[in-house]
Amino acid sequence: MILILLIVQIDLSELMMELLVIKHMNRLPRLFTQSIQATFAFKTRALFCIVSVALGIASVILIIAAMEGAYVKAFDIVEKFGPDSVLITGGDRQLRATGNVEKTITLDDLAAIKESFPEGYVVNPVVTIGACRATYKNKKFQTHLVGVGDNYSVAWSWPLVQGRGIIIKDITGVKNVAVIGQYLARELFGEYSPVGKYIFVKGFPVRIIGILQKKGMTPNGQNLDNRILIPITTAMKKVQNEKKYISAIKIRFSDQTRINYYVEELEVFLKKRHKILPGAQSDFTTISPKEIIVFLVTLTGTLILFIGTSGIISLFVAGFVIANLFLLSVKERSQEIGIRRALGASQMDIILQFLGESVILTTLGGIAGSVLGLFSSKLFAVVADFPMHFSWKGFAVGLLLSSLVGILSGIQPSLVAARLNPVEAITK
Repeated sequence: MILILLIVQIDLSELMMELLVIKHMNRLPRLFTQSIQATFAFKTRALFCIVSVALGIASVILIIAAMEGAYVKAFDIVEKFGPDSVLITGGDRQLRATGNVEKTITLDDLAAIKESFPEGYVVNPVVTIGACRATYKNKKFQTHLVGVGDNYSVAWSWPLVQGRGIIIKDITGVKNVAVIGQYLARELFGEYSPVGKYIFVKGFPVRIIGILQKKGMTPNGQNLDNRILIPITTAMKKVQNEKKYISAIKIRFSDQTRINYYVEELEVFLKKRHKILPGAQSDFTTISPKEIIVFLVTLTGTLILFIGTSGIISLFVAGFVIANLFLLSVKERSQEIGIRRALGASQMDIILQFLGESVILTTLGGIAGSVLGLFSSKLFAVVADFPMHFSWKGFAVGLLLSSLVGILSGIQPSLVAARLNPVEAITK
């Protein structure tokens, strides 16, 4: 008999547990439905909460888009520049920042680097002439003139799509030949091939021998496809009347993992050649992939600091506004809360409903903010000419943050609502 009673008691306990689980399972969808209904019963409040959260989340989306865009852009620039490359230019950084370029790099420096750094499989000189006018028949177009060595295409990873490049015979013979970019070719010759044609540059004719592959824009907005490359000797002797100084040297090393070591060695080597005392300012500048990345990270950091501060303030204000609106809502809905408690709703039911309302509002704000952030990042990329890259990572972070804001801002109002005395709440 005792055994039968024990079995019956165990069965009843299991049945009660199952009923309790079913009750809770049914309660959650019901509470969710009630939260949605209550959320949109106060449309003005809901709209205000959604907008305040959306602005903060949009700022967060912009930050993530800027970070990922800068990351992609940095590696794109490094890839174009060459991860195994170093560029040496005349003048120190402060002087170059003012737009003035000091002539300090010489042809002797070029020869010395070739001899002392056999690891450099390409050592290419550059002479920057700058803006000039190219003329073909009755057509004139403003372009950019540069003097280069015979291995320019390899040094700058810039192959030809038509014709040939500048060779050593062009340099030793000081030939009037040129390789031009596709943009300039299209402006002067339209759909016709310019190879073999003559154009006038700086008052003398040059024969076009090749067309460069499309390259695009530089980070500072220069069109690389609108330029003319001529032999460095032609640039120095016929344009500049120069015998000694060049603008820059581009070096590519066989072992890119040691690029930072080569940069240090080059700086020591050139300081010694230029008789620069220890601690004194260099009269040249070295640019490497590391410095390109550092520059973009610094630029992005400034942007992130500005937008990030705005985003944090917006989310803080949004949370504060939501908390206060819900506290006001508790007072307005005290009778509703009292009636629900009198009909059997537990304190946890009230807490979950108010938290649900808060999270629903902020999640909707997060979705709206993500959409706003997407369009803002596209607009910012065009207006500010800054790389922006929208990803699902930003969308996920936006939803997570918006939900977190909803939980944190809804805790206090939900606790206040749950602690109301049902009798007092109904009679208010």
